Amino acid sequence: MAEIKIDYAELKKGGFMVQKQKGYGSLRLRVIGGNLTADNIKTVAEVADKYGKGYVHMTSRQGIEIPFIKASELEEVKKALKAGGVEAGVCGPRVRTVTACQGSEICPSGCIDTYTLAKELDARYFGRELPHKFKFGVTGCQNNCLKAEENDIGIKGGLKINYKEDDCIDCGVCVKACIKGALSEKDGKIVLDADKCNNCGRCVKSCPTDAWEGTPGYIVSFGGTFGNFIYKGEELVPFIEDKDTLFRVTDAAIEYFEENANKSERFRKTLERLGDAELRKRLTAAIENK
Repeated sequence: MAEIKIDYAELKKGGFMVQKQKGYGSLRLRVIGGNLTADNIKTVAEVADKYGKGYVHMTSRQGIEIPFIKASELEEVKKALKAGGVEAGVCGPRVRTVTACQGSEICPSGCIDTYTLAKELDARYFGRELPHKFKFGVTGCQNNCLKAEENDIGIKGGLKINYKEDDCIDCGVCVKACIKGALSEKDGKIVLDADKCNNCGRCVKSCPTDAWEGTPGYIVSFGGTFGNFIYKGEELVPFIEDKDTLFRVTDAAIEYFEENANKSERFRKTLERLGDAELRKRLTAAIENK
């Protein structure tokens, strides 16, 4: 009987990565924003027991991989996972699963709903074919637990602040809470140095009288990488105040990368080769909705 040929390059697109052990691979799962339901986890455990070696690997990007899956059983494995609401991830030159911290729905420091945003970004871009891999990371605040700037596009939550002097009792709590030195007291009044403010929202969250109010928004960085080549993504646009503008900006960045990157070239390398002037122009046009 002739041996069945397996196209491992094609399987890799669907998250199946070849192992050292012949005929086996580690199957990457699609975990959006780091969240799985209890039923999802039960399904993964059952599949790992039945088709793998009874364990899973937790990746550095909030993913799950099931090692020791036989290539010959891959379709059966995917069907079993799908029955429990779990899908395979992707590898190779395409948009990867979006990662996220717990955000404002769980974390007291969070400024934005990171999980909802991660799901929206995933629905918009997941699996899109590009010259190289492309990663999104969403973090809820300036504590930056998810290390947003390590991603091709990193998104941090922030607050656009507004001071209501009439509600202030001059307790000084906000001044102490501000770690950037943007707030000070002068002649019994609170003074804001806007150039020092990083939209962290600590003044809003600490104020006992709600004299500070904050509107959630997004701090976006571009071209981050980690691994053999490390580069901190740069904030090429001002604070973004609404989600529609955010999506126009992310659309513009991905389209620029798709049109200008060489094959197997990361976003950062494209920007180093061409400079960022044209990207900045496109991002500005996206913000202005032109």
